Parts: sequence; C-alpha cells; structure tokens
Amino acid sequence: MKPIALLTAMLLIGAGLATAARAAGLPAYPLIIENGRFLPEVVEVKAGHRFKLVITNKGPGPEEFESRELRKEKVLAPGVTRSVVFAPLKPGEYRFFGEFHPDTAQGRIIAK
Repeated sequence: MKPIALLTAMLLIGAGLATAARAAGLPAYPLIIENGRFLPEVVEVKAGHRFKLVITNKGPGPEEFESRELRKEKVLAPGVTRSVVFAPLKPGEYRFFGEFHPDTAQGRIIAK
C-alpha cells in the first residue's frame, strides 16, 4: 500500500473510532416501538447537550422513527435496536412519528 493511501486509511479509521467513542459516552434515552406506538411518548432531554435515543422495535413489522424538524429518520426491522445521535437542542419541543403508523406512533422530545 502506498504511504499516502495508508495514511488516509489510518485517518479514516481513527475518525470513525473517535466518533463511536464520543457517541458511547452520550446520555442515552430508551425508546420502544410496540403496537404502533412509541413508549414513552415524551422524552425529556437536557437542552444544549448532545444525546442519543436508543430505539428498539418490538413490533411484528418494520417501523420508522422520523422527525422532519430534526432531520432524522431511521427504519427498524422487527426486533432491531439502533441509536440515533442528536446535536445539542435549544429549549423547546420537537415532534417525531412512525411512518408506518402515523396516526398512533407519535411522540415528542422536550429539551429543557
């Protein structure tokens, strides 16, 4: 491998590990998707701080976590758990919903 390519690969790997390490130390808030609903429907977080939602789909089919105002979306197959990392939020209320059950799968993140 050429020295430039090797250095580039090492930098990319290091950046990925640093990002994973930062995400691992973030406050984590569990969010369950079950029976076409989010549990809890309201997640309170500290304003001005990064955090992550740890989303688990306990339903029999796929579901999607989506927030247009936060520009986040994540599709989860049944039985899958995924994390979504958020930049610090200003105080306020931010809505999210499930694309597959938009009438019942609704929730809010409240940053205080």
